[in-house]
Amino acid sequence: MAMKTYSFILSIDDHIGLITSLRESLLPLIEKVAGEIGQSIQKGNKVLLIGNGGSAADAQHIAAEFTGRFVKERRPLPAIALTTDTSALTAIANDYGYQQVFARQVAALGQGGDILIAISTSGNSPSILEAVEVAKEKGIKTIGLTGKDGGTLGQICDMHINIPHQATARVQEMHILIGHLLCEYVDSLY
Repeated sequence: MAMKTYSFILSIDDHIGLITSLRESLLPLIEKVAGEIGQSIQKGNKVLLIGNGGSAADAQHIAAEFTGRFVKERRPLPAIALTTDTSALTAIANDYGYQQVFARQVAALGQGGDILIAISTSGNSPSILEAVEVAKEKGIKTIGLTGKDGGTLGQICDMHINIPHQATARVQEMHILIGHLLCEYVDSLY
């Protein structure tokens, strides 16, 4: 049976439309966020990243680009995806509830001057919102990457990059592009 490529074309066109919109309306904000991350790292601070599901994978991907390398050879940069320690995740979820899995880690590992990148396509994930609240208490700058209407996360973060689209897949495609743009800027500093 032949696949109906028309649905692929619609998805690709939707993707291209979002990239065009990102280029036309979000680049100044992305540049500002990149500058904040660059300054934080140059001052000896680190980037913490959180997300659930596909956003957890994006957090890990972006952290790896900082600690390994993005494009050019440079020193490793301090970034931690708080989505990777299964012992911490399961112990915290078991003892305190899943809502606390990132908040407890931010409390333990975060310091004033660090950056927390919180990724949530809905902007309403309780585990993400709790972590942002803890980060703010500790003087950690918070950056939210969201979709749809930005949810609560968009209202409580210091800086908020929203992809106003309903399809999670399209939002996540833009989030990883934004992550790569942030890494590209930080690479340029070294």
